[in-house]
Amino acid sequence: MIRRLARCVREYTLAAILAPLTMIGEVAMEVTIPKVMADLYDYGVKLGDLHVVLTRSLELVLCALCSLAFGVASAAFATRAATGFAKNLRHDMYYRVQDYSFSNIDKFSTASIVTRLTSDVANLQMTFQMMIRMAVRAPMTMILAFVSAMTISVKLSLVYCVAMPILIVALVCLVPLVHSIFDRVFRTYDKLNNVVQENVHGIRVVKSFVREDKEVEKFTSISDSIYKDFCKAEKILAINNPLMQTCVYGCILAISWFGAKMVIASGNNPKLGLSTGELSSMFTYTTQVLSSLMMLSMVYVMMIMSRAPLRRTYEILTEEPDLASPPDPVTEVPDGSIDFENVSFKYSAKAKNMALRDVDLHIPSGATVGILGGTGSSKSTLVQLIPRLYDVTEGTLKVGGVDVRNYDLTALRDAVAMVLQKNELFSGTIKENLRWGNADATDEEIRHACELACADEFIQGFPKGYDTYIEQGGTNVSGGQKQRLCIARALLKKPKILILDDSTSAVDTRTDAMIRKAFAEEIPGTTKLIIAQRVASVQDADLILIMDGGTIAAMGTHEELLKTSPIYQEVYSSQVKGGED
Repeated sequence: MIRRLARCVREYTLAAILAPLTMIGEVAMEVTIPKVMADLYDYGVKLGDLHVVLTRSLELVLCALCSLAFGVASAAFATRAATGFAKNLRHDMYYRVQDYSFSNIDKFSTASIVTRLTSDVANLQMTFQMMIRMAVRAPMTMILAFVSAMTISVKLSLVYCVAMPILIVALVCLVPLVHSIFDRVFRTYDKLNNVVQENVHGIRVVKSFVREDKEVEKFTSISDSIYKDFCKAEKILAINNPLMQTCVYGCILAISWFGAKMVIASGNNPKLGLSTGELSSMFTYTTQVLSSLMMLSMVYVMMIMSRAPLRRTYEILTEEPDLASPPDPVTEVPDGSIDFENVSFKYSAKAKNMALRDVDLHIPSGATVGILGGTGSSKSTLVQLIPRLYDVTEGTLKVGGVDVRNYDLTALRDAVAMVLQKNELFSGTIKENLRWGNADATDEEIRHACELACADEFIQGFPKGYDTYIEQGGTNVSGGQKQRLCIARALLKKPKILILDDSTSAVDTRTDAMIRKAFAEEIPGTTKLIIAQRVASVQDADLILIMDGGTIAAMGTHEELLKTSPIYQEVYSSQVKGGED
């Protein structure tokens, strides 16, 4: 897991190596300073030797400047490495998500993916920066300070051997208690993001039903849950600080007591005692040793907190897309013919019932096919198999005479244009949105596509025309306008197969008829599949499918179905004759 994420360092490897190396230099200077100060006092101030005072003072200044330089360099390298690591990690995760199939996306909620790309990566960035700085600084300071203290007095250094196990045992006991809490907090963040996303996305519905108070109550409840969990974890971790202070002051008292005796003893026999400067250094080393242990505890806690984000980001990076191009794919779609051969499909391997069952269907290239059926009859499911948004569970689906599983995914989907039931526009100008269909489309091609989709007339009515800015989600255009823009965008692909999934439901019947007439005249070679709720939208089709319960209940032309299909007769009667017959 760690090895996989370590690949995200990439071009920032040098900075990640230099950060701990310069940190070691900073620690070395900090540990040297107490020793120089002890010599300054013992051999300079105490003996009145001005030369020693000046020499040791210059050494102090030099050590301080070197420590500062190493510290600044370490911080700069660590910041560059950590931010670069986070950038690459987000990049890899986002690109991985782009390769997901719909079933992969269904496995993770949208809110969870957003949380993993933002909060989880931010936590890992902080942890990584701490690892290449604090995780190096703390043990190096502890080791060097302890060794330096040992060179001064082995007996006094034994005080650390009493304090350190106490802190380590306390840390080992506290950390498991907070790990489960932090793990729960990150899962709650997913719920919080989901609530915010749903509320903002559906704000019009919220306001129309006057549900603002209910949404605020829902948000507050989850936010309070996060607050309580964090408070609980911090209360447990707070025990660490007073325990640390107790050990530090206990060590200082012990060193003061025994050190004072050793200083007095040094008056009779300097070899057996301790100088005043050395005692002063021992106090500094005490603070450095125990503070570094405290720092190590913070690093450990941070590592524990990052375990959940580490696992969650790893899941995104290692999730294998259910759909992928074969090793030697077909890269050219010959034509728009479609063949369903005993096709059955279910969305999940665990599902008991098939969404589609035993579909046998041949659609010649250039044909116009209408698809009618009630809600839940699997109309959308049928057409989503064509560009291989999902793979068939049983049977074979061919486009242009080739099994869709043998195509390069990009080549197949470039040959199929879909205008989904839920239309989506992105923030940007109308031209920028339309060029999703063809990035190299000229202004004339864009305008022609819009004329076919009956969109040019309302676009010209905008003050800025095709340069009109579309808000996120297309909130500043009507539902019918949004549908026509999405149809124009699909036409710019110049596809071999065009799928309209109930994509004219928000336009009037006159405009719907004009769009269908334009299709028949301007793109006769394109296979057109039209899912609709209105008989008028499909009655001129070469073939009409009646879907019911995941199967094709009937198929034929308008005239044939009026004679043979009770379902079609009922729909036609209710829509065209007003149910009089």
